[in-house]
Amino acid sequence: MMINTVLKKAVTLICITFFVLTISSCSLVKDSKTTDEATYNNDNGIIPVEKINFNVGALKGPTGMGMVELIDKSENGDSSLKYNFTLVGSPDDLVGKIINGEVDVAAIPTNLALLLYNRTEGKVQLVAVNTLGVLYILENGNSINTMDDLKGKTVYTSGKGASPDYIFQYIMRENNLIIDKDVILDYKLQHSELAAALVEGDVDIALLPQPHVTSAIMKNEKLRIALDITEEWNSVMSTNGELAMGCIIVQRKFAEENPDALRIFLDEYKQSVIFVNYEIDKAAELIEKYHILPNAAIAKRAIPYSNIVYLDAQEAKSFLQEYYKVLFDFDPKSVGGRLADEGFYYKKDQ
Repeated sequence: MMINTVLKKAVTLICITFFVLTISSCSLVKDSKTTDEATYNNDNGIIPVEKINFNVGALKGPTGMGMVELIDKSENGDSSLKYNFTLVGSPDDLVGKIINGEVDVAAIPTNLALLLYNRTEGKVQLVAVNTLGVLYILENGNSINTMDDLKGKTVYTSGKGASPDYIFQYIMRENNLIIDKDVILDYKLQHSELAAALVEGDVDIALLPQPHVTSAIMKNEKLRIALDITEEWNSVMSTNGELAMGCIIVQRKFAEENPDALRIFLDEYKQSVIFVNYEIDKAAELIEKYHILPNAAIAKRAIPYSNIVYLDAQEAKSFLQEYYKVLFDFDPKSVGGRLADEGFYYKKDQ
């Protein structure tokens, strides 16, 4: 099972990164400008793009890992724009900065993006999906190979009523597994506590995200990935959708006033995603350097399982809508009370 999972991961990673590379290369050839040449239009006329203060917020962990090469280029003065990066450990630490306009773009969970769109009455937009599924079932044993194998088991997880909880509940329901009858969900422990319990052998089966999955396996080689929740999600959806868990959002006003600066950022961000997926050793060192993950060893093993991608909003819209509908049906408040309208999805020519 583990070998098949790794092979599937490798094939998926190659396909995704090749696709991103092709699109990125075309975009850069078509649109790229040198810093000296690049300008953008706003209400005050033509202003050199290098004079803009581009404020970027990101979460530590998979959502922010794809940005690390761009962070490093910025620190070394090699980026096309002047960026100010803010890296935080919790989505709550970014919410206020986004609402107050302290960051121009941010890498955040996709459910939070729609919640903020509704809360701010459309002042932010989703620009791109940057992270697909990062959830896995870990097992201290070898009994779980399919969803049906969970019948009669207790699965330990964290965050009752959070997106991962709804995702897993939905997959169970679609596999005809009844919660509290066929499968017991135990929410007592937080991610770090749950990972530690797995390592110590106090818990046998758990739902965890990356990088906690990798960290736990590195500390206890008897642990294994039993189920890839991304694969299970894809198998029950009505279309060939993806489980999109992380994204890039932009302040609508910033996007309207600074389209060239945003375009340059997105081009540089795409290249950073390609770097992270292809240059894993180098990326892992940078991820440790900028404290996105605790150390390079965890980063190196976590990257192939973190599904770091770049997909434009319009390209991702169809499967995002399915994802949001699932969350909305569990609890409308999880996405801010309303499903996304067309204004939520950024268009390059808007």
